[in-house]
Amino acid sequence: MVATFEYIEGVIGNFRRAAEANENTPSRGGNVVVLTPEVADDVMITADLHGHRRNFNSIRKLADLERHPRRHLILQEVCHGGPTYPTGGGCMSHGMLEDVARLKATYPDRVHFLLSNHELAELTDYPILKAKKMLNLMFRLGLQEMYGAASEKVREAYNEFIRTCPLAVRLPGGVFVCHSLPERSDARNFDRTIFDRPLEAADLLEHGDVFDLVWGRDYRIENARAFAKLVAANVLIHGHEPCPEGYHLPNELQIILDCCGEPGCYLTVPMNEELTHAQLAARIQRLP
Repeated sequence: MVATFEYIEGVIGNFRRAAEANENTPSRGGNVVVLTPEVADDVMITADLHGHRRNFNSIRKLADLERHPRRHLILQEVCHGGPTYPTGGGCMSHGMLEDVARLKATYPDRVHFLLSNHELAELTDYPILKAKKMLNLMFRLGLQEMYGAASEKVREAYNEFIRTCPLAVRLPGGVFVCHSLPERSDARNFDRTIFDRPLEAADLLEHGDVFDLVWGRDYRIENARAFAKLVAANVLIHGHEPCPEGYHLPNELQIILDCCGEPGCYLTVPMNEELTHAQLAARIQRLP
């Protein structure tokens, strides 16, 4: 059954409020959110969810933002995956993107949804084929099933939200959180100004610098060192890579988290300490 007019208008309104909150986040400079002890006590960092509803609910419960007014929450990559509609087989993960927008609208200064490759693919119509299924098409089918003739209007609203998402969050001690890192940073000229300036359409398209940032899977230590130097970081925390154990430590600079399987893992970082890679790795916890 297609959603009511009132429900559809509510969803669109939440996306618009979330987009405004992205652009007006007080701790944001350019496309990076900078968190300090002055604005936060701690930060809960999570990673790819891909429609995993139970893990998403666990994250919201653990974060408990209402009872922890100085806690920040980092989310990333919810589109494509999870349950499908029983009739047409459309992907239901659009509902999780709506929930993220609702969280951002409710806690505008404390929820940070990082631009990730699957959301970027929706924004730019970049096709993703996985397990012989076109994920973008399944996502559109899900929207059509839920919103009928209004699906394109809803899609325009969530694209407005995605377009305004930050690329990274910077924490004390040189901790830099972004969805992934570009490949061959040690052998190419990556344009680090994407973190500071308004983004252009070319940045988002295939082989653009934002595209390379969120799609890269080069975990060589040489690459990590080169990128860390570019962004003045001591520790890099990402999602993007499937991790059977819920996390992966590919080298002494990077921590990869994964929340779309079982176990899923997260990391809570206190703002009053500057922690090393080893100390941060020791704080990784499993979702219940």
